[in-house]
Amino acid sequence: MRFKPLSPFATRCMLATLLTLAALLPAPGATQAASPASVIPGLAAPMLSADFWIARLDAPDALVLDAVAIDAQNAAMRRDDASIYDPLALPAQLDQGTVVDWIEALSKRPTTPRFTMAGAVDAATVDAWMHALALDALPAQVTPRFGLVVGRADLRAFPTVTRVFSRPEDTDIDRFQEDALFPGAPVAVLHASRDGDWLFVVSERYRGWVGAQHVAIGTRDAVAGYAARAAAGIVVTGATARTVFTPEAPAVSDVQLEMGVRVPRADWDASRVLHGQVPAFGDIVELPVRGEDGTLSFAPALLPASADVAGDVLPYTRAALIRQAFKFLGERYGWGHAYNARDCSGFVSEIYRGFGILLPRNTSAQATSPALNRIEVPADMPYAQRLQLLREAEVGDMVFIPGHVMMVIGHVDGEPWVIHDTAGMNVRNASGAIARLPLNGVVVTPMTPMLSGEDGTTIHRITSIQRVR
Repeated sequence: MRFKPLSPFATRCMLATLLTLAALLPAPGATQAASPASVIPGLAAPMLSADFWIARLDAPDALVLDAVAIDAQNAAMRRDDASIYDPLALPAQLDQGTVVDWIEALSKRPTTPRFTMAGAVDAATVDAWMHALALDALPAQVTPRFGLVVGRADLRAFPTVTRVFSRPEDTDIDRFQEDALFPGAPVAVLHASRDGDWLFVVSERYRGWVGAQHVAIGTRDAVAGYAARAAAGIVVTGATARTVFTPEAPAVSDVQLEMGVRVPRADWDASRVLHGQVPAFGDIVELPVRGEDGTLSFAPALLPASADVAGDVLPYTRAALIRQAFKFLGERYGWGHAYNARDCSGFVSEIYRGFGILLPRNTSAQATSPALNRIEVPADMPYAQRLQLLREAEVGDMVFIPGHVMMVIGHVDGEPWVIHDTAGMNVRNASGAIARLPLNGVVVTPMTPMLSGEDGTTIHRITSIQRVR
């Protein structure tokens, strides 16, 4: 494969990278902390501020879409995108074969070697995982139950907490970790693991296994009613928000809510003491609670006045989009929302959720969603044309390569810059060798110095650009 000669920017970055890598090596007997600006080619310290990128925009506070247009966008997403589900709209009964197909599509017997922290996975362990699915226990007709998630919960490919890896040296990527569900999320419960400790659920954006202790079971109407109240409630606009710690009510104490999560306001007089506090210095919200028997109830909780929350979703502007993205800057990368964090597709979808905009969960679905304004990038598109697309890209555009998504935040001297949640990136140093930067977090980077594998640039691997406008 032949590539276009490096641009002056990329050439400068190659020279800078060699110096960067040398600078990262401390002198004998010394320690040295590297700043982000010294690690990423072309990055200057001011670029780590949202204000830097907002100041470069014309009319940064102009609405991109208003509330009516966002509602139409979400309706199209729910109608046209096969990766979006409505768990509360499931029929009263489902055929056994349908549920088996859904479980087997996710919980596939591994066909390549797998490893845990203890070493290689043997056949008996795999057999135990498959046995735990209890597919033989499914009735001919499955009656869905309904529930609300009561705390941040991992969504797994198998009903086990065992972390499973493709290689013994790569323990960051747990292949059984699929997603996380957040407090207040409605789910349809279709099956339980053989030991009853796990539930197979349908959520809005994913099907998978969740620990039974994280789901409170109620009627369809009770779950739908809470979701309707939440839609008009408080919105988390920070990276996270936490309810006030309270020993009087452990079930609603120090509960973590993620960006874009909505919770109802509670029917509570602010002059009344709540969990040992006069609750006038915050927002009184309602959270789902799981009883000892697993049933659903609701309880008031307090979000402190210091929490980054709002009374409604944020106005969808380019300035607000950048500010929301930068609230995650430096957060640890977490595949499938592991490490109490998020991955690349979770990162962008939670940014957009703060504006009330629904996106699919995974990059494969985000990159091809028919409900978004898609610019397809054919495999044979020349480098120069690809680069021009990036130079014309606008703030908020999502740039996809296989397995990864980046969000455009602006341009500097024609160079497109993105913010993304990434395990790492490759760059080429002055000697021509490829250097791996294990970034493992939310970072700001230019596009042109980024390499992919041993024989191509990241720009050569772009498959599409998606726009919400």
